[in-house]
Amino acid sequence: MPRTASASRAVSRPFTRGVVALVLSCTLLLTTAACNDDDTQSASGAATPTASSTFEQQKLAKTRFVANAGLAAGAAYQWIVKPYRAGKFAKGADGRTFALVKAGLAGAFTYNRLKAAVNNAKGDPLLSKAVAPLSAGIESLKDLGTKLRKGEAGAADVGAFESVINSIKDAGRSAGAEVVDQVPSTAQLGG
Repeated sequence: MPRTASASRAVSRPFTRGVVALVLSCTLLLTTAACNDDDTQSASGAATPTASSTFEQQKLAKTRFVANAGLAAGAAYQWIVKPYRAGKFAKGADGRTFALVKAGLAGAFTYNRLKAAVNNAKGDPLLSKAVAPLSAGIESLKDLGTKLRKGEAGAADVGAFESVINSIKDAGRSAGAEVVDQVPSTAQLGG
């Protein structure tokens, strides 16, 4: 005898309810078991870091340093140094306003990524020592993004970006963290 649509729905409802009840029960049991494991671990004492976790943290610190410094270097070169050398910031230059806005964004982005790179370097003792003397140079870049955007930056300002970026690259190289320029997208600059 063929099943009708209403008979089929009547049979599937109890089955669906049973499956939902089973899934919820399993979830509740697994959650309870996980909570009990945490209680057991906290009762036995705090976990102590191992040598491998310290090594992994240092490796991660170097990786983050390289990524942030690379983005800073790429942004500074692509949207500040290169357009300046090409004369894009000169009065009357074609596309000057757009180049200055991008340079201003790149300046703020570069400063932000360099600060993050210095913060990342603190996770590795050798890298931290190499980067520590550069903090003052990085701080000097703080307002240059605004200066670039307004068209008030000169050769010395662009040279300051280039000098700090080269110093960061040298510090990374001396600590075994080679920095390679990575040009961020325009969306990353504005983000």
